[in-house]
Amino acid sequence: MNVLLVNKFFYQRGGSERVMFDTAAGLQRAGHRVGFFSMHSPRNLPSAYARHFVSEVDFSLPGARQRLRGAGRMLYSFEAKRKLAGLLRQEPFEVAHLHNVHHQISPSILHTLRRHKIPVVMTLHDYKMICPVYTMVRRGKVCELCRGGAFHHCLTNRCAKNSLPASLLNAVEMYLHHTILRLYRLVDVFVSPSLFLKNKLAEAGFPGRVVHLRNPVELSAYAPPSPAAAPSILYAGRLSPEKGLHTLLDAVKGLPAACILAGEGPLRIDLERQAASRGIDNVLFLGHVDTGRVKDLMASARAVVVPSEWYENNPLAAIEACAAGKPVIGSRIGGIPEVVEHGVTGLLFTPGSAEELRQAIIFLLENPDAARDLGWAARLFAERNLGLDRYLEQLLMHYQEAVDAHRTD
Repeated sequence: MNVLLVNKFFYQRGGSERVMFDTAAGLQRAGHRVGFFSMHSPRNLPSAYARHFVSEVDFSLPGARQRLRGAGRMLYSFEAKRKLAGLLRQEPFEVAHLHNVHHQISPSILHTLRRHKIPVVMTLHDYKMICPVYTMVRRGKVCELCRGGAFHHCLTNRCAKNSLPASLLNAVEMYLHHTILRLYRLVDVFVSPSLFLKNKLAEAGFPGRVVHLRNPVELSAYAPPSPAAAPSILYAGRLSPEKGLHTLLDAVKGLPAACILAGEGPLRIDLERQAASRGIDNVLFLGHVDTGRVKDLMASARAVVVPSEWYENNPLAAIEACAAGKPVIGSRIGGIPEVVEHGVTGLLFTPGSAEELRQAIIFLLENPDAARDLGWAARLFAERNLGLDRYLEQLLMHYQEAVDAHRTD
């Protein structure tokens, strides 16, 4: 099969990139041809398709001209349509698999794919289909006000960066794409990595066909579980407000174990200040850590913690911990309980409860045999449910489903 993979970033930035690159490697290993469409960036990996990528746009840069350029790209990108059309004239694809395309590429490319009669599968890595700001979080709390297409709540509550102009732009974007142009009706199959997200879409009246398929992990890249060399707790991911990291710092204060935070994000400075001012001296901030180092950190940790306070979808940190044979201490929210079975593959706690999280950490620190058993069960769960080969087998079925659905249109 000749597959076009589309994602706005072409370097390892987060979960959507990891899934896309793993999917590409697996498809190529199985003999399929893979092409790419993305955005230029100095951090990009090399690609023969780079000449077709859209120009870089950075929404964090100041200046009216940059903001106007970003707003235009976000709403409808004629450049993305033009460059994708150029690629499609040179190489025929049987199916396009979209990941995260919002803002930097925009769903305007769906018009081009339909014009070239290419079926579309789209993996949903967040809640962008029903929430203008991706997360379903407002002022630090879970929010469902925009359910059913009431996107004006984004504006009235200034959900985007607490900015009236940014929130207006996000609300207009949603109404344009969903209500006026109805662009997402051009997607043949949506892939939801969690049943939780799939159900939330149904509750919100989302009209697309949604199938459930967990994110994959390359099991062979993880060594069999081994005892932790020293008691430590690992958090690997973005340092942002919805991740429950203030709760984590409260929970680990004074514990006889290191709490390692591997990742960057807007909350880092605030977290470092909190740790210093409160004398929390067992927290180590590593900043950005590459994939190989994260695996090493997992191998030496007693457990991996996912303390999120938003509707996590299918967090890769939990999946990778299972592959590494490490128990996960996760908050009981979103799709986390679909990976972490309490007392079987890890431990669950009430989101935002530092005391429950603290007790879960203490239990695993004081009971290494229990941590080992939970880790082995987590690895078995990964082998049965999360392997890349299993994922690709099901994904190819959904590709064919999209092809068949496209023929009946």
